[in-house]
Amino acid sequence: MTTCSMFELTDEQRALRDTIREFAEAEIAPHAAEWDERHVFPTETIRQLGELGAMGVAFPEEYGGLGAGAVAQAVVVEELARIDSSVAVTVGANASIAGEPILLFGTEEQKQRWLVPLARGEHIGAFASTEPGGGSDVRAATTVARREDGCWVLNGAKAFTTNAGTDLSAFCIVTARTEADGGGALSTLIVPTGTPGYEPQKPYRKLGWHASDTRELVFADCRVPDDAVLGPLGKGARVFLTALDGGRIGVAAMSVGLAQGALEQAMAYAKERIAFGAPIARQQAIHFKLADLKTQIEAARLLTYRAAALKEAGQPITEAAAVAKLFASEVAVRAAEENLQIHGGFGYIEESPVPRFYRDAKVLTIGEGTSEILKYVIARQMDLIA
Repeated sequence: MTTCSMFELTDEQRALRDTIREFAEAEIAPHAAEWDERHVFPTETIRQLGELGAMGVAFPEEYGGLGAGAVAQAVVVEELARIDSSVAVTVGANASIAGEPILLFGTEEQKQRWLVPLARGEHIGAFASTEPGGGSDVRAATTVARREDGCWVLNGAKAFTTNAGTDLSAFCIVTARTEADGGGALSTLIVPTGTPGYEPQKPYRKLGWHASDTRELVFADCRVPDDAVLGPLGKGARVFLTALDGGRIGVAAMSVGLAQGALEQAMAYAKERIAFGAPIARQQAIHFKLADLKTQIEAARLLTYRAAALKEAGQPITEAAAVAKLFASEVAVRAAEENLQIHGGFGYIEESPVPRFYRDAKVLTIGEGTSEILKYVIARQMDLIA
């Protein structure tokens, strides 16, 4: 049974929210601009978040987590994104698409080896599925794992992989076809970083998310043992899609957090900026924008918490996660744009968080399923298409 009514957080969830908010304002906000400008991955800050329990919020205590559930996880990601999306995506991806597949599909040995230190923030993990020529079409995967001398030998390339090349990165879950001709079903394998043939490429120079790690991975005769297989052989698509549903809730939470941060920046500026003898917040053109954003953000938050609550209750979440991510990500882009518009020329100057929020917002409508793909997913859940 869920610990959230979908309308009000519990005392424990509010306390966790307040702890993360205090940390984000004290330890992330003063440095976010520099990390963004220099494209620096904040290793020590991620370690500190691990010490707070933020890296394993939803995981059971027996595996190093807080056992606080999916709603609490969404709250944590939201609070981090309210200040900095790069930190938020590092934490969110680590939990949803790296840790959760191991929790749900891993053996006890895999959980102890990989999940426990991940939940404690001692290391982070990645999930590599998207390929340079495949995009959202997971069926187009060409990465192959073939059996050879008692091992699996990986060859191929993955694109847009998060958390795969940092000082804290310990493993990457990789989808690959498990027949030598590339025509087999997908399987998932856990590949430790540092394995010969695991070749992280240079980090992408991205429009936003400058302080998060995103890069292409190349696998060149990369050998892993039999116990690297995660879940049943040939069922990698199931592992991937399950991780994707949880990842979409994480992106929805990030979207809500970014939108909330943008709204707060816009409100503060509108109250202090004087034009025509009064704060611009008194002008209908401005306060109607802010009222609309407030309404849309509240709706996005409820959709996100609902999806997280359903997950926490063990209910199907494919549709709810897609709806939350679609709506919340579009709201985040709108909030970032209106924030910049309200700031006017000052919003275009890289001396405030406004341009960073604007740059960070757009990818929310792309990662973990584009808005177009999500509409397809929702339509399929509605039995409108096969």
